Amino acid sequence: MRVDIAWWDLDGTSATIDALRTHLRDGAAGPWAEVPGLRLKFWMADRDRNRWGAVMLWENDRPAELPPNLAAGLIGHPPNHRMSFEIEATVEGRYSHPGLDGLGPALET
Repeated sequence: MRVDIAWWDLDGTSATIDALRTHLRDGAAGPWAEVPGLRLKFWMADRDRNRWGAVMLWENDRPAELPPNLAAGLIGHPPNHRMSFEIEATVEGRYSHPGLDGLGPALET
């Protein structure tokens, strides 16, 4: 398994966390549900530091073809930080939600 992490520093751009949240709500997250080998993708925001990012957990290496990086278009540049790591171990704890799909304020209706 692998994990990719991408972070944008939003200072100096016209992008806002609220606009990026709306972007997800308007359907930008949907195409990721069809990506082969993607176990989980979540988007995250750090309002205190004005940052936006995403984490993608892959069964193996990520596929060559991915949905367009629409956030980069809204922000005006590729991620400031992009990292990829091999997963050494995983564990699932006790949880109350049967699945993670559709959770988060960007997707609440």
